[in-house]
Amino acid sequence: MNRIVAAIAAMNFAFHMATAKLYGFFIDEIYFLACGQHLAWGYVDMPPLTAFQAWLTRHLFGDSPYSIRLFPALAAAGIVLLAVAIARQLGGGSFAQILAALIAFLAPGYLAFCSYLSMNALEPLLWGGCALIVIRIVQCHDPRLWPWFGLLAGIGLLNKHTMLVFGFAMVVALLMTRDRELMWNRWFVLAGAIALAIFLPNLIWEIRHGFPHIELLRNIRRNGRDVQMNPVVFLLWDVLLANPAAAPVWIAGIVSLIAGSLKRYRVIGLTWIIALLALLAAHGRFYYLLPAFVMVIAAGAVATERTTESRRWIRTAAVSLIVAVGFVIAPTAVPVLPPNAYFRYTRSMHIDQPRFEHRRTTSMPQFFADRFGWPEMVATVARAYYSLPPDLRARTAIFGNDFGQSGAIDYYGPRYGLPKSIGNHLSNWYWGPRNYTGESILVLGDNRETLEREFEIVRPMAEIGHPYAMAQEHFTLFLARKPRGWTLQSIWPRLKRFE
Repeated sequence: MNRIVAAIAAMNFAFHMATAKLYGFFIDEIYFLACGQHLAWGYVDMPPLTAFQAWLTRHLFGDSPYSIRLFPALAAAGIVLLAVAIARQLGGGSFAQILAALIAFLAPGYLAFCSYLSMNALEPLLWGGCALIVIRIVQCHDPRLWPWFGLLAGIGLLNKHTMLVFGFAMVVALLMTRDRELMWNRWFVLAGAIALAIFLPNLIWEIRHGFPHIELLRNIRRNGRDVQMNPVVFLLWDVLLANPAAAPVWIAGIVSLIAGSLKRYRVIGLTWIIALLALLAAHGRFYYLLPAFVMVIAAGAVATERTTESRRWIRTAAVSLIVAVGFVIAPTAVPVLPPNAYFRYTRSMHIDQPRFEHRRTTSMPQFFADRFGWPEMVATVARAYYSLPPDLRARTAIFGNDFGQSGAIDYYGPRYGLPKSIGNHLSNWYWGPRNYTGESILVLGDNRETLEREFEIVRPMAEIGHPYAMAQEHFTLFLARKPRGWTLQSIWPRLKRFE
């Protein structure tokens, strides 16, 4: 392995570990940690692999941010190495490999993906790994490699259902090229069977629970939570997240794959285009395409190497610009600056994070704001909880109205001796009201008017809200007592919030 490439991968890992503790846990992250305490073959909003990662890393390495974010940091290094492997397989030399490594390292989207525990960190590895296998199949004309594609695709389906987009795009792309002949054999069928077998437990879970993921997506579409983008804006945000200075490289990669020196692997370029069109048709979020960039980044690095062989100054200029722009944008993708320094930086540079939901923010953009306020919130809840008489305290539930509130109680609560939370949002609803009747509840994230319709006694206990947290995490903590003719067990079915 090229020593420079190895150094870039190592720097990527070290960068993510060094920044792991600068801000708090992301809202999705603490929810995933809670899911890891309720292992199952599926969850309302995701397949099981991320929850299993959360369970495994806590059991192996403990609860610190460094341990919980170890796997994403390793994935960051893996994305660099995978881009290099694809470039090498496409015939790229040392320069192509180094260029692919630098772009994969400094792509703001990949930096963001790998800054916290989620399915997004693994997805580029799985999509790119499948692409690498297809390149080998085309190169060697050896369909016996298809089962390895099936293995990665199956794992990808257990990681995130958008693997279906990549699989669909790849199959259509194969049908559109002469490489379709590589599909008509038992190895391709076996690959499909392997992928289905790996995915089957999650599919069965979805069927048994009435496809909650589809219900969630429909609700999100109905309530208009996501910011809708036209195709141009969609693609422009992807250009930003893949590093604007690298755009000529990966665009050259697509052109080279479709009609240039790499057209032998046209199926890869077509897969990227079809995945883009499928996501646009399905109104997917703009960053859903980022896992596909690793393969066109590699192809672009090879194309750039070949076209600049006699113009080395272009190589120097390209690398310098990609590195410079990557470093400029990095503080908006990964929390490397204290909040006040971040505000000054983004104002002076006139750059900030994209907005992908219609949730109200405060001073921080959403991707960073959702990392603030959780420990302080739980500390406030603990003070209110222990202010109750012991006999009442033992019967008092702590109810979170979003998965962040519930997840924060479950993660930070044990240090205060708090019981596990209950909640109605996403998979928290499946975990039920535990043994609580509802006679006394500390309620997070609700309003007094709603509570007074359901309880005889509603008493404000504390004000919660961090200056940098999302607006929905600024609320009054209420103690609600004496429900009006119901128990939690009787009303639990109507409390479900899949949105």
